[in-house]
Amino acid sequence: MTKMKTHRGAAKRFGLTGTGKVKRRKAFASHILTKKSRKRKRNFRKTTTLNKRDESGIKRLIPYL
Repeated sequence: MTKMKTHRGAAKRFGLTGTGKVKRRKAFASHILTKKSRKRKRNFRKTTTLNKRDESGIKRLIPYL
């Protein structure tokens, strides 16, 4: 059987934590920042974990990560 290919778009956007959870960047941080508060923009910089329901689909896209 051939090797599975990694979905390159997903590989650039997601990573795995040490415990195997999928980590992601937060959305809404790229433009129209003037109306967003300083605290809100600061929290966009942090990474967060993916929702448990979406995890299996992403793990299928990045099998070797």
